[in-house]
Amino acid sequence: MNVSEGELAALRNLSAKQAGGEVDWINIADARALTGLGLAQRNREGWAITPAGAAFLEAYGREPEPES
Repeated sequence: MNVSEGELAALRNLSAKQAGGEVDWINIADARALTGLGLAQRNREGWAITPAGAAFLEAYGREPEPES
């Protein structure tokens, strides 16, 4: 499954939001694309990551390690 950098950033933000962290705004087009892929959903509180989205982040969405 391919996601854009913007969609990946939105998914990371949704994951941080679920964990109770402060997050930046989430691009609606990116959130809608994630919803179409089953990685996010819309609810009363806004957008939320799905279990599939969390699994995707675990497998593919880790931020790159900084170069030493």
